[in-house]
Amino acid sequence: MLLLEFSMYPTDKGASVSQYVKSNLEIIDDSGLPYKLGPMGTCLEGEYDEVMAVVKMCYDRMSQDSDRIACQIKMDWRQGHQGRLEGKVEILKTKTGRDLST
Repeated sequence: MLLLEFSMYPTDKGASVSQYVKSNLEIIDDSGLPYKLGPMGTCLEGEYDEVMAVVKMCYDRMSQDSDRIACQIKMDWRQGHQGRLEGKVEILKTKTGRDLST
């Protein structure tokens, strides 16, 4: 399974770009893949091809309205493991003995 965190936004639309990011979040939510929205990006979990297809759909949608797009992607693929979207955080909570903020 792949964990992929990404942030994609137009750089040609001024200081506030939430209306463009909103379209991406609708695509992500409609995909049916497990995800977590964070303040600086969104993390998806799934098979490589299905996760990358969601990123491409987000890019395709954003490129309809923008001439310049920035995107940062972090990926962690681990064969045979799933449920890592929640599991990785729970492991760290257990190891630290703290109820870490998520």
